[in-house]
Amino acid sequence: MFNYFKKKYIKTIYLAGGCFWCTEAIFQRIKGVVKVIPGYIDGIVKNPSYKDVCTGKTGHTEAIEISYDEKKIKLEDILEIFFSTHDPTTLNRQGNDFGTQYRSGIYYTEVKQKEVANLIITKLEKEKLFQNPIVTEVKQAKPFFVAEEHINYYNQNKRQPYCSVTIDPKLNKLKTNFKNYIASENE
Repeated sequence: MFNYFKKKYIKTIYLAGGCFWCTEAIFQRIKGVVKVIPGYIDGIVKNPSYKDVCTGKTGHTEAIEISYDEKKIKLEDILEIFFSTHDPTTLNRQGNDFGTQYRSGIYYTEVKQKEVANLIITKLEKEKLFQNPIVTEVKQAKPFFVAEEHINYYNQNKRQPYCSVTIDPKLNKLKTNFKNYIASENE
């Protein structure tokens, strides 16, 4: 049977930019992204629950696993969207969400991804696009644990207050600043 994800040009990277409901909703809409899964990464507990991670004691951060087709979207573009849709200068916080589980991070699966991430961060700091230093950690990916109960959260809960107050503005920013990267409903 044909397995799309075994193709050499399908790559995986993990991104943490605050609540994974936000990052999942953003990257589900990007051309060339073939899969987005919310979960937990970079912790010390195996198979943590959402409740466990929310204590801040597992070491995990909320993140998304992104599988992308590098023939359709470059990692540089993914990271540009990532840095533009969350605040990479606040340590362990995104808006009203705070704690180590909301830290900003890039967790690479290939050395080339690490190099690209560090180059992008250096470029952003030289351009002084942010008032404060970027605190996004760049680390090799550790085991990722899927947050089954949170998959596709925004699309199933658009009317929830958190979605309309926190996620909708990020999606509006995405539509304004990255309209050429947004996939059509058929893609």
